[in-house]
Amino acid sequence: MLIRRLKFLGIVAALLVVSLGGSYLFAPQWLLQANSMREAMNAQLEKRSVQAGDTQWVYYEGGQGPTIVLLHGFAARKEVWLKVAPMLTAHFHVIIPDLPGWGESSRIPNASYNIDSQVARFNDFVQTLHLQHFLLVGHSMGGAIAGVYAAEHPDDVSELALIDSFGLNFKENDFAKEARSGKDPFIYDDRAGFLRANALAFEHVPNIPGRFIDVFVKDSIKNRAFIESTFHELDEDSQVLSLQSRLDKLTMPTLGLWCHDDKIIDISALDSLRNGLTHAPAISTSVLNGCNHMPQMEKPQEFVQVLTSFALAH
Repeated sequence: MLIRRLKFLGIVAALLVVSLGGSYLFAPQWLLQANSMREAMNAQLEKRSVQAGDTQWVYYEGGQGPTIVLLHGFAARKEVWLKVAPMLTAHFHVIIPDLPGWGESSRIPNASYNIDSQVARFNDFVQTLHLQHFLLVGHSMGGAIAGVYAAEHPDDVSELALIDSFGLNFKENDFAKEARSGKDPFIYDDRAGFLRANALAFEHVPNIPGRFIDVFVKDSIKNRAFIESTFHELDEDSQVLSLQSRLDKLTMPTLGLWCHDDKIIDISALDSLRNGLTHAPAISTSVLNGCNHMPQMEKPQEFVQVLTSFALAH
């Protein structure tokens, strides 16, 4: 009987190995989706969907307490927040959407997805979910959207946190020069291009197996036209300084959090933020070492500590 059980367990184990190996080789996207589901469940997040304005929004929601809304950056999606989500849902009601046009949220062909258009769509989302007096957190492009939204709808936003945010004045770096020349550094069509793009955003590029990289490459190729058109929209002067021109309208406690060695949005943007917040009742700034443009992924514990301390202080 014992031998039969051991044989049975051996067969089950072998089938699992074959199944996982087959999935990795022939359907790696399934494994990535399964891992995202696992991380979301671990964070006690549920995936939901709602029609708000012209967009079918897909978002994570979970946890209890004061509400925090997290907005991702350019060419990203809601999953970039999954490392910090378990530490936040323990104390907060967390909402993490895919911004319109990105991730699983819907996209309208030939429509504008610049900062101003996204702010209008985000307002539809806020009104549809009846959100009030929430902490709004935006990273990179999401930071510009969050900041402009807070300037235009100050009664909805109790506190604002801007993470390596786009839309501010900063010392021109190599990334900005390349963007100004008309080249989109986020476009890639092979594994080498994926690694180059990641080297722009990470201090230490994550070690991702090749077949998983192929999934991201395929997604980039599929969405190339949208990524390029949106990138060029954001390169317009009105968008590059979309947040800078509205800093004096921010009337809520505001946090600026940057990675010291950000290669995309230079840390000098933090000075522009601090100097422009002439009407914010409280200004907090924090700089993290050992990361580049993705502190929520490279320094999740430090990120949550700063954000939680800011939220509790106000």
